[in-house]
Amino acid sequence: MLLKPVVKSATTTELSVPAFLAESLHPSTRSVLKRSLDIIGAVIGLVITALLFIPLTIAIQLDNPGPVLYSQERCSVGGKRFRIWKFRSMVTDADAIKQSLKNEASGHIFKIEDDPRITRVGKFLRKTSLDEFPQFWNVLMGDMSLVGTRPPSLDEVAKYAPHHWQRLAVKPGITGVWQVNGRSSVKDFEDIVKMDLSYQDEWSVGYDLYLIFKTVWVVFNKDGAC
Repeated sequence: MLLKPVVKSATTTELSVPAFLAESLHPSTRSVLKRSLDIIGAVIGLVITALLFIPLTIAIQLDNPGPVLYSQERCSVGGKRFRIWKFRSMVTDADAIKQSLKNEASGHIFKIEDDPRITRVGKFLRKTSLDEFPQFWNVLMGDMSLVGTRPPSLDEVAKYAPHHWQRLAVKPGITGVWQVNGRSSVKDFEDIVKMDLSYQDEWSVGYDLYLIFKTVWVVFNKDGAC
């Protein structure tokens, strides 16, 4: 039986996850090959991140002084909470400004056209997906995978309907089906859920490799970045 989560607050409370989730984790969470691919990819990604860190730090600081990295609590497999890392692409008070903006997406995600919180350097970071590179640390630590579902924020999970919980049967990924299929144009949360569940149905290590190569193609062609 699917249970609806009980959440006191979207940002600071413990999430009460359905009992069935711990018993129905996806086979990918036990795959040694997938974990090996994650570790190899994370090490390579972190080397590239280290090389980019100083020039990106300078660019971010010159454009909008403040922290170079941005972190936020997200949910991993089984409802486990973790802190995701990104290069900061928004102004420092972005979360406060968010309350005054109108969400143009439907469901649980927040998305608007020409988001005024995104800095000039931030637009470049997002267009090239460079803002995502610190997440290779999350992959190395085991909270994320190279490929998986979109990592949800706590306020998103607080609104989950019973069928949404299946998204957390796999580790969230830096990339995935949603990311390589026009993420900027997909604004309906239920469409994202369908993509995430289709990934679970079709998963294999070979499929992960396919999505990784497709991600590289999408990034270099600047298709679907946000």
